[in-house]
Amino acid sequence: MADSNVPDSNRLPNIVAELFSIPSADRFEPTDRASHPPRFLLLYGSLRKRSYSKLLAQEAARLLQAMGAETRLFDPTGLPLPDAEPDTHPKVRELRELAQWAEGMVWSSPERHGAMSGIMKAQIDWIPLAQGSLRPTQGKTLAVMQVSGGSQSFNAVNQLRVLGRWMRMITIPNQSSVAKAFNEFDEAGRMKPSAYYDRVVDVMEELMKFTLLTRDVSPYLVDRYSERKESAEALSRRVNLRSI
Repeated sequence: MADSNVPDSNRLPNIVAELFSIPSADRFEPTDRASHPPRFLLLYGSLRKRSYSKLLAQEAARLLQAMGAETRLFDPTGLPLPDAEPDTHPKVRELRELAQWAEGMVWSSPERHGAMSGIMKAQIDWIPLAQGSLRPTQGKTLAVMQVSGGSQSFNAVNQLRVLGRWMRMITIPNQSSVAKAFNEFDEAGRMKPSAYYDRVVDVMEELMKFTLLTRDVSPYLVDRYSERKESAEALSRRVNLRSI
Protein backbone atom coordinates (compact mmCIF):
# COMPACT_ATOMS: atom_id res chain seq x y z
CA MET A 1 0.00 0.00 0.00
CA ALA A 2 1.30 3.44 -0.88
CA ASP A 3 2.24 5.82 1.93
CA SER A 4 -0.31 8.62 1.85
CA ASN A 5 2.33 10.97 3.27
CA VAL A 6 4.57 10.52 0.22
CA PRO A 7 3.23 12.24 -2.92
CA ASP A 8 3.12 9.98 -6.00
CA SER A 9 4.77 7.12 -4.08
CA ASN A 10 3.75 4.65 -6.80
CA ARG A 11 5.14 6.83 -9.58
CA LEU A 12 8.83 6.25 -10.33
CA PRO A 13 9.55 7.81 -13.72
CA ASN A 14 13.33 7.33 -13.44
CA ILE A 15 13.09 3.58 -12.87
CA VAL A 16 13.46 1.01 -15.64
CA ALA A 17 10.47 -1.09 -14.62
CA GLU A 18 11.69 -4.43 -15.99
CA LEU A 19 14.96 -4.09 -14.07
CA PHE A 20 13.36 -3.03 -10.79
CA SER A 21 13.30 -5.91 -8.30
CA ILE A 22 11.34 -6.05 -5.04
CA PRO A 23 13.39 -7.91 -2.42
CA SER A 24 11.78 -11.16 -1.34
CA ALA A 25 12.42 -13.35 1.69
CA ASP A 26 11.88 -16.40 -0.52
CA ARG A 27 15.15 -15.66 -2.32
CA PHE A 28 17.05 -16.37 0.90
CA GLU A 29 16.00 -20.02 0.80
CA PRO A 30 18.20 -21.55 -1.93
CA THR A 31 17.17 -24.90 -3.38
CA ASP A 32 20.77 -26.09 -3.43
CA ARG A 33 22.93 -25.51 -0.37
CA ALA A 34 26.69 -25.99 -0.49
CA SER A 35 27.81 -29.12 1.34
CA HIS A 36 31.57 -28.50 1.30
CA PRO A 37 33.37 -26.93 4.31
CA PRO A 38 33.42 -23.12 4.26
CA ARG A 39 36.65 -21.89 2.66
CA PHE A 40 38.70 -19.07 4.21
CA LEU A 41 41.79 -17.19 3.07
CA LEU A 42 43.85 -15.59 5.85
CA LEU A 43 46.21 -12.67 5.15
CA TYR A 44 48.74 -11.23 7.58
CA GLY A 45 50.82 -8.08 7.34
CA SER A 46 54.38 -8.67 8.48
CA LEU A 47 57.49 -10.51 7.19
CA ARG A 48 59.23 -10.69 10.54
CA LYS A 49 60.48 -14.09 11.62
CA ARG A 50 58.26 -13.82 14.71
CA SER A 51 55.32 -11.99 13.19
CA TYR A 52 52.50 -11.46 15.67
CA SER A 53 49.99 -10.73 12.92
CA LYS A 54 50.93 -14.11 11.42
CA LEU A 55 50.68 -15.86 14.80
CA LEU A 56 47.24 -14.28 15.29
CA ALA A 57 46.16 -15.42 11.82
CA GLN A 58 47.41 -18.95 12.54
CA GLU A 59 45.40 -19.00 15.78
CA ALA A 60 42.35 -17.89 13.83
CA ALA A 61 42.95 -20.64 11.27
CA ARG A 62 43.09 -23.28 14.01
CA LEU A 63 39.77 -22.08 15.37
CA LEU A 64 38.13 -22.06 11.95
CA GLN A 65 39.40 -25.57 11.24
CA ALA A 66 38.02 -26.74 14.60
CA MET A 67 34.66 -25.33 13.50
CA GLY A 68 34.78 -27.37 10.31
CA ALA A 69 36.27 -24.89 7.85
CA GLU A 70 39.02 -25.26 5.28
CA THR A 71 41.72 -22.58 5.50
CA ARG A 72 44.62 -21.25 3.46
CA LEU A 73 47.27 -18.88 4.84
CA PHE A 74 48.95 -16.72 2.19
CA ASP A 75 52.67 -16.05 2.70
CA PRO A 76 53.38 -12.51 1.37
CA THR A 77 57.14 -13.18 1.13
CA GLY A 78 58.19 -12.32 -2.41
CA LEU A 79 54.97 -10.52 -3.32
CA PRO A 80 56.01 -7.47 -5.38
CA LEU A 81 54.75 -3.98 -4.75
CA PRO A 82 51.55 -3.22 -6.67
CA ASP A 83 52.33 -2.34 -10.31
CA ALA A 84 56.04 -3.13 -9.87
CA GLU A 85 55.53 -6.41 -11.75
CA PRO A 86 52.87 -7.69 -14.15
CA ASP A 87 49.92 -9.56 -12.69
CA THR A 88 51.39 -12.76 -14.15
CA HIS A 89 53.96 -12.78 -11.33
CA PRO A 90 53.73 -16.17 -9.53
CA LYS A 91 52.96 -14.66 -6.12
CA VAL A 92 50.28 -12.40 -7.58
CA ARG A 93 48.69 -15.33 -9.41
CA GLU A 94 48.78 -17.39 -6.20
CA LEU A 95 47.07 -14.63 -4.20
CA ARG A 96 44.40 -14.04 -6.84
CA GLU A 97 43.64 -17.74 -7.18
CA LEU A 98 43.22 -18.01 -3.41
CA ALA A 99 40.93 -14.96 -3.42
CA GLN A 100 38.75 -16.69 -6.02
CA TRP A 101 38.79 -19.95 -4.04
CA ALA A 102 37.80 -18.40 -0.71
CA GLU A 103 34.24 -17.81 0.48
CA GLY A 104 35.46 -15.62 3.33
CA MET A 105 38.66 -13.94 4.50
CA VAL A 106 40.51 -12.93 7.65
CA TRP A 107 42.80 -9.89 7.47
CA SER A 108 45.32 -9.60 10.31
CA SER A 109 47.62 -6.56 10.33
CA PRO A 110 50.09 -4.98 12.70
CA GLU A 111 49.52 -1.30 13.41
CA ARG A 112 52.47 0.78 12.25
CA HIS A 113 52.55 4.57 12.53
CA GLY A 114 48.87 4.50 13.36
CA ALA A 115 47.89 2.52 10.28
CA MET A 116 47.87 -0.94 8.71
CA SER A 117 51.22 -2.13 7.40
CA GLY A 118 52.32 -1.58 3.81
CA ILE A 119 52.61 -5.35 3.39
CA MET A 120 48.97 -5.75 4.35
CA LYS A 121 47.85 -3.00 1.96
CA ALA A 122 49.94 -4.40 -0.90
CA GLN A 123 48.19 -7.77 -0.66
CA ILE A 124 44.76 -6.16 -0.77
CA ASP A 125 45.81 -3.87 -3.64
CA TRP A 126 46.82 -6.91 -5.72
CA ILE A 127 43.32 -8.39 -5.37
CA PRO A 128 41.35 -6.81 -8.22
CA LEU A 129 37.86 -5.39 -7.85
CA ALA A 130 37.01 -7.15 -11.11
CA GLN A 131 38.70 -10.02 -12.92
CA GLY A 132 37.09 -10.57 -16.28
CA SER A 133 33.40 -10.89 -15.55
CA LEU A 134 34.05 -12.00 -11.96
CA ARG A 135 34.46 -9.94 -8.79
CA PRO A 136 36.84 -11.96 -6.58
CA THR A 137 35.67 -10.48 -3.27
CA GLN A 138 32.10 -9.28 -3.80
CA GLY A 139 29.63 -10.89 -1.42
CA LYS A 140 32.30 -12.81 0.51
CA THR A 141 32.60 -12.48 4.28
CA LEU A 142 35.46 -10.75 6.08
CA ALA A 143 36.81 -10.56 9.64
CA VAL A 144 39.41 -7.93 10.55
CA MET A 145 42.08 -8.15 13.27
CA GLN A 146 45.14 -6.22 14.37
CA VAL A 147 48.08 -6.48 16.73
CA SER A 148 49.77 -3.57 18.47
CA GLY A 149 53.11 -3.15 20.20
CA GLY A 150 51.62 -0.75 22.72
CA SER A 151 48.19 0.01 24.14
CA GLN A 152 45.04 -1.18 22.42
CA SER A 153 44.15 0.67 19.26
CA PHE A 154 41.62 0.29 16.46
CA ASN A 155 43.26 2.33 13.70
CA ALA A 156 44.25 -0.65 11.57
CA VAL A 157 40.95 -2.53 11.89
CA ASN A 158 39.05 0.66 11.07
CA GLN A 159 41.08 1.04 7.88
CA LEU A 160 40.61 -2.62 7.02
CA ARG A 161 36.86 -2.14 7.37
CA VAL A 162 36.97 0.69 4.83
CA LEU A 163 38.86 -1.56 2.42
CA GLY A 164 36.44 -4.42 3.02
CA ARG A 165 33.54 -2.15 2.11
CA TRP A 166 35.42 -0.94 -0.97
CA MET A 167 35.97 -4.57 -2.00
CA ARG A 168 32.21 -5.14 -1.52
CA MET A 169 32.71 -7.71 1.20
CA ILE A 170 30.33 -8.57 4.04
CA THR A 171 32.49 -7.40 6.95
CA ILE A 172 31.22 -8.90 10.19
CA PRO A 173 30.44 -6.57 13.15
CA ASN A 174 32.94 -8.12 15.59
CA GLN A 175 36.71 -7.59 15.40
CA SER A 176 39.92 -8.31 17.31
CA SER A 177 42.59 -5.89 18.49
CA VAL A 178 45.42 -7.41 20.54
CA ALA A 179 47.45 -4.89 22.56
CA LYS A 180 51.09 -5.52 23.55
CA ALA A 181 51.04 -8.60 21.38
CA PHE A 182 54.53 -9.62 22.51
CA ASN A 183 52.96 -10.56 25.88
CA GLU A 184 50.10 -12.59 24.38
CA PHE A 185 51.97 -15.46 22.68
CA ASP A 186 54.16 -18.13 24.24
CA GLU A 187 57.56 -19.31 22.97
CA ALA A 188 55.89 -21.85 20.69
CA GLY A 189 53.83 -19.10 19.06
CA ARG A 190 50.52 -20.11 20.62
CA MET A 191 48.21 -17.47 22.01
CA LYS A 192 47.92 -17.47 25.78
CA PRO A 193 44.55 -17.64 27.57
CA SER A 194 43.15 -14.13 27.94
CA ALA A 195 40.24 -11.88 27.13
CA TYR A 196 42.02 -11.16 23.85
CA TYR A 197 42.00 -14.86 22.98
CA ASP A 198 38.33 -15.15 23.90
CA ARG A 199 37.57 -12.27 21.52
CA VAL A 200 39.38 -14.07 18.69
CA VAL A 201 37.16 -17.11 19.34
CA ASP A 202 34.11 -14.82 19.23
CA VAL A 203 35.22 -13.28 15.93
CA MET A 204 35.88 -16.61 14.21
CA GLU A 205 32.58 -18.02 15.47
CA GLU A 206 30.76 -14.99 14.07
CA LEU A 207 32.65 -15.24 10.78
CA MET A 208 31.59 -18.88 10.41
CA LYS A 209 27.96 -18.01 11.15
CA PHE A 210 27.84 -15.16 8.65
CA THR A 211 29.54 -17.29 6.00
CA LEU A 212 27.12 -20.18 6.43
CA LEU A 213 24.24 -17.71 6.38
CA THR A 214 25.26 -15.85 3.24
CA ARG A 215 27.45 -17.98 0.97
CA ASP A 216 24.55 -19.65 -0.86
CA VAL A 217 22.74 -16.36 -1.43
CA SER A 218 25.64 -13.93 -1.86
CA PRO A 219 24.90 -13.40 -5.60
CA TYR A 220 21.40 -12.24 -4.63
CA LEU A 221 22.66 -10.11 -1.73
CA VAL A 222 25.01 -8.12 -3.97
CA ASP A 223 22.74 -7.95 -7.03
CA ARG A 224 22.23 -4.25 -7.74
CA TYR A 225 19.72 -2.30 -9.80
CA SER A 226 22.42 0.05 -11.16
CA GLU A 227 24.53 -2.86 -12.37
CA ARG A 228 21.55 -4.65 -13.91
CA LYS A 229 20.79 -1.42 -15.74
CA GLU A 230 24.39 -1.00 -16.86
CA SER A 231 24.49 -4.60 -18.13
CA ALA A 232 21.23 -4.13 -20.02
CA GLU A 233 22.57 -0.94 -21.63
CA ALA A 234 25.84 -2.68 -22.59
CA LEU A 235 23.88 -5.53 -24.17
CA SER A 236 21.74 -3.04 -26.06
CA ARG A 237 24.83 -1.31 -27.44
CA ARG A 238 26.33 -4.61 -28.60
CA VAL A 239 23.09 -5.64 -30.33
CA ASN A 240 22.82 -2.25 -32.03
CA LEU A 241 26.42 -2.47 -33.26
CA ARG A 242 25.74 -5.88 -34.82
CA SER A 243 22.75 -4.49 -36.67
CA ILE A 244 24.75 -1.69 -38.31
